[in-house]
Amino acid sequence: MKILFLGDIVGRAGRDAVEAELPNLRARLALDLIVVNAENASHGFGLAPEMARALFAAGADVLTLGNHAFDRKEIIPFIGEEKRLLRPLNYAPGTPGKGSVIVDLPGGRRALVLQAMGRLFMEPLDDPFRAIQAEVQKHPMGSAVQAIIIDIHAEATSEKQAMAHSFDGLASLVIGTHTHVPSADDRLLAGGTAFQSDAGMCGDYDSVIGMQKGAASLRFWRKVPSERLAPAEGPATICGLFVETDDATGLALRVAPLRLGGSLRPAMP
Repeated sequence: MKILFLGDIVGRAGRDAVEAELPNLRARLALDLIVVNAENASHGFGLAPEMARALFAAGADVLTLGNHAFDRKEIIPFIGEEKRLLRPLNYAPGTPGKGSVIVDLPGGRRALVLQAMGRLFMEPLDDPFRAIQAEVQKHPMGSAVQAIIIDIHAEATSEKQAMAHSFDGLASLVIGTHTHVPSADDRLLAGGTAFQSDAGMCGDYDSVIGMQKGAASLRFWRKVPSERLAPAEGPATICGLFVETDDATGLALRVAPLRLGGSLRPAMP
């Protein structure tokens, strides 16, 4: 199975770039599954239903969110209806939406995609490790599903790495999101799980993690809120990770970063 995971979309620049390139990427890389983190797609904070529909129409199979999942209130009824839109699994019971979905793929194959949010330097949610463990145990890789993709939306690299090692051999991919900067540690772990601490963002990198650099920088100088942050609107770099897996085991065979357009050094699997 050939899988592409794209990091956090930030604002219009990120949305436009991803929507324009997804059809080309699916054809060029012969992709079976595309998962996109879209929690910053709406002006940097949350996701609007019409934006989700446009990303699905462009070719995304699953969209994940994160700590800004419910910033746009109109997403609440939509997320209850759209199973392909995931908020963190470890929200309290009764929270609208779901944190996992099984995607049916060509050839009778199925993939489990799930997301959890870290707790270190983040909002106090339920334990992400036990939440993921429960889902993985219900859908064993190599029998019930042919691949498992875990999006760990977290601030701390240590927590993301601990998640990856905890599920090494039990998931196809553990991928970090949230910090908006692509890490250089993409690799196959000892048990056969692909991992990268952070996929990076799909947005304008002439910015402070996707937001206009002037106002964002002033917050550090003054330590008081200044004008409202707004997404940078220059040329976007699409950042993500490509993974090829073995359908028989679900384990990763190959992993490679993807960086396309904008200002970062390009990389194509």
